[in-house]
Amino acid sequence: MLKVAIIGRPNVGKSSLFNLLAKKRIAITSDISGTTRDFKKSIINLKTGYEEDTKEIELIDTGGIEDRDEMFDIIRKNSMAVANSADVILFMVDGKSIPDSEDKRIFYALHKHNKNIALVINKIDNDKELENTWSFSEFGVDSIFPISVSHNRGTVKLREFILSFIPDEVNRDIVADDNNDLDEFLDNFDENGNLKREEDLKREEDNSKIKVAIIGRPNVGKSSILNALVGEERSVVSPIAGTTVDPVDESIIYQDKEITFVDTAGIRRRGKINGIEKFALHRTQDMLDGTDIAILVLDSSESFKDLDEKIAGLADKFRLGVIVIFNKWDKVHMTYKKIVEEFRFKFKFLYFAPIMTASALTLRNVDKIKDKILEIHNNYSQRVSTSKLNDIIKKATERHQLPSEKGTMVRIYFATQFSTKPPKIALVMNKPQALHFSYKRYLVNTLREHCNFEGVQISIIPRKKGERADNSEEEKKQKESKKN
Repeated sequence: MLKVAIIGRPNVGKSSLFNLLAKKRIAITSDISGTTRDFKKSIINLKTGYEEDTKEIELIDTGGIEDRDEMFDIIRKNSMAVANSADVILFMVDGKSIPDSEDKRIFYALHKHNKNIALVINKIDNDKELENTWSFSEFGVDSIFPISVSHNRGTVKLREFILSFIPDEVNRDIVADDNNDLDEFLDNFDENGNLKREEDLKREEDNSKIKVAIIGRPNVGKSSILNALVGEERSVVSPIAGTTVDPVDESIIYQDKEITFVDTAGIRRRGKINGIEKFALHRTQDMLDGTDIAILVLDSSESFKDLDEKIAGLADKFRLGVIVIFNKWDKVHMTYKKIVEEFRFKFKFLYFAPIMTASALTLRNVDKIKDKILEIHNNYSQRVSTSKLNDIIKKATERHQLPSEKGTMVRIYFATQFSTKPPKIALVMNKPQALHFSYKRYLVNTLREHCNFEGVQISIIPRKKGERADNSEEEKKQKESKKN
């Protein structure tokens, strides 16, 4: 697949061009210099205006190159490395200023490694400004594209330039993908052409891809954990709080599973959030909505903060699988037993979450974290048979009878799991409103005794006969809470 990198100094419009070509707002954009710090990748379908010309490329948005401080030195190093590994480089400059000597120095350095480089002059909003672009000819490159991202001006020729590097044979891969989709569609029918039962269709889920979010306060080591897990310097690491702004994602293949890790922006107290961090907070929450597992990173070199508990609440809000990582174990401030006791006391709502110790600096337990991710995802996506569920619920009610309501016996007719990720179980009852939360908790604990639900929340939805489980009042409340 063709790899295209957008590179340049801060505030020239790299992230805006990235969003324009991707046709969706993926990267955070703002007028603040240095908004993008880590590089962001996306597989996009690029076309010039004709459907048959649509082709798939990997587009990469890089951090702005600037000599400012230690953090920007790391950004420069990462951005240059990404650009040098790309097949095509789009070097962006600000068309409202004159050619800059630093821009030319960076451009020539890139041109030595890659001849497939284009000079993209952004912010050319009108014909008068277009006339002034002749001054950029001193860069000495034939591929010059004056554009305006904000007005979507001049981008067709830029798309054609990118597509010119893709051979026509790539389109054959699209046909192969269509055949795979057709095979998957035909799998929904039996040998007689009859549609399978809905219950059977739900079981045919693709669990080969796992999305993992790394969450925590600033400077607890989230980016270091990401780099350790993927085995490369994927995320900028710096002692400066708020280094990561855009969620950074990277995928690896581990034991035949594709695991996509997302390093989220460190979340601070609401009163301390300002500028681009507000965008980062919203982006983090949007990203969590499509995540399977949250890795909650805590700093074991100091006592847990109230903010740690609030951040952990995001995993509860989005009903994610959870793994707790005590990072910086090489600087631990008290014994493992005491730290666990402190955690279990402060984070009672994460009683089901496994705890692991790690040191991103020494790579302690990195592979064990990957193994645990696979285990938790298996629990998160598992479907317990109706017969097994009913056997467990029957034994639970025989051990402790359901409390009656105003003299009327409360009965559970049957139980069935109607959803996964997380597991959701419907209890069909005569009086669903009479199921007290304490008895529901008892049933959840009983289920955990008989099934491996480590790291996973279990939702129990009581309902009457004939009421759809996904339309029950409790389910509606959960969906509404998630939105808010």
